[in-house]
Amino acid sequence: MVSRVAAPVVALLALAVLAPVVRAQETPRYGGELVFVVPAESPSFDAHREESFALLHPAAPHYNTLLRVDPDDPSGTRIVGDLAQSWSSARDGRTWTFILRRGVKFHDGSELVARDVKASYDKIIFPPAGVASNRKGEYVVVDAVEAPDPSTVVFRLKWPAASFLASLASPWNWIYKADLLAQDIRWYERNIMGTGPFTFGEYVKGSHWTGRKNPAYWDRAKPYLDGYRALFIRDTAAQIAAIRGQRAMIQFRGFSPLDRESLVQALGSRIRVQESPWECGNPIALNHERKPFDDRRVRRALTLALDRHQGAPALSRISIFKEIVGVQGAGTPFSATPAELEKLAGYGRDIGASRAEARRLLREAGVPEGFSFTFRNRGIRDPYEALGIWLVDQWRQIGLTVKVETLELATLYNEIRGGNFDVAADFHCSYIVEPDLALFKFQSMDVSHVNYGRYTDRVLDELYQRQSRATDREERRRSIREFEKRLLDEEVRYIFTFQWHRIVPHNARVRGWTITPSHFLNNQLDTVWLAE
Repeated sequence: MVSRVAAPVVALLALAVLAPVVRAQETPRYGGELVFVVPAESPSFDAHREESFALLHPAAPHYNTLLRVDPDDPSGTRIVGDLAQSWSSARDGRTWTFILRRGVKFHDGSELVARDVKASYDKIIFPPAGVASNRKGEYVVVDAVEAPDPSTVVFRLKWPAASFLASLASPWNWIYKADLLAQDIRWYERNIMGTGPFTFGEYVKGSHWTGRKNPAYWDRAKPYLDGYRALFIRDTAAQIAAIRGQRAMIQFRGFSPLDRESLVQALGSRIRVQESPWECGNPIALNHERKPFDDRRVRRALTLALDRHQGAPALSRISIFKEIVGVQGAGTPFSATPAELEKLAGYGRDIGASRAEARRLLREAGVPEGFSFTFRNRGIRDPYEALGIWLVDQWRQIGLTVKVETLELATLYNEIRGGNFDVAADFHCSYIVEPDLALFKFQSMDVSHVNYGRYTDRVLDELYQRQSRATDREERRRSIREFEKRLLDEEVRYIFTFQWHRIVPHNARVRGWTITPSHFLNNQLDTVWLAE
């Protein structure tokens, strides 16, 4: 990839690697407004029920979490306190106690206390009937959350879990005010009120979202910015034009290699580029409640049709796609080796044999030649446009006719959550490399509210808990491979495509922001400042 970039671009990419080191030697400057681009808008304002960056990027600065991933850590793995000042575990690993910071205030002036944290986590882990919690399945280990006094929160676990602190560091676990939740459990779906470094300014649908510096923020030295403005711009070309014309400074999600090159060539030393592996990919949801996708043979045929080994290098040149992937990101500690992946349906190198088997399975299942269905896709160009085109071509080669219907985020997920689809583009992104977070989505739909395949699979549920409980590394790895084989090969509950690669070009004035393998991290903006 780098070989295709002009020499000045290569030099700037090298500078990007040094950016965190240079920033550490600089003194942050106060003042100014950060203007950034957000390519989509969220269906609601409640981070406990949403899963898109479209909410985190404009709204995370209004909130705090109990723990967070260190914003200065490019690996995205070091956990530090946010609202928690300190924490400890009982010897058996089943009781965790957190001491909260004193003097933290909500934006309405009231003081944050332990019952606010308890109410927020009760909503996430034990939501009442009819209230969606997209990360409920991540906390099957939690037995109870307690607030024994105003500054102490206790989590009681069913078993010791190595991933527990990482789970609490979720950027989605915004702490809400208990009194507001008691009055209306859905209040935060339509309203903003947290303890974060920026107070809410305004939201104009289709236009912008603003935040203002919180003068009463508990971290007295922060934030550095006077405020921020998020511009909602769906079209990628328009996003690029806004950054090139310096009407916006950054788009935190990421751009394609070609977009990166065009910006660096246009702006030269006025832009920096940070790049990272990306713990994110596009599993394809198959509606098990609709025929013929309720038939395992049909689902298997759909994955066998995909020439992943041809698709990955071709798509990596024009999109954020890069690696062929299983249930764990490529190169991470518990990921499958290439040899292990090639044993799964659709991952082999003999595409002719795979497609012949796919056609045989379709005939056996009674699916006629030319059978037509609709693939519901997300209305963001990269990587969804390329994904849709590629899938249509791949499935055409086993005799299927596929129509792509592109929908805005809110519409798409209303349809998916309601089961109104045949096959749909889904996404699954972890904020930290941890198997529990990578796998929880794919448990049975009554366990995980983000299982859009609409299936019940108690074997997957048991395998999830088995790998989570494992204390031996190799034992855990074996359970993950069993989970992966059942999910992607034996039952084909979901179809995995490719892992993303993150590329963030930004105005050289933007300092204090470090790229990580997740576009869900570092969105509180408390560390960000603008150079002269």
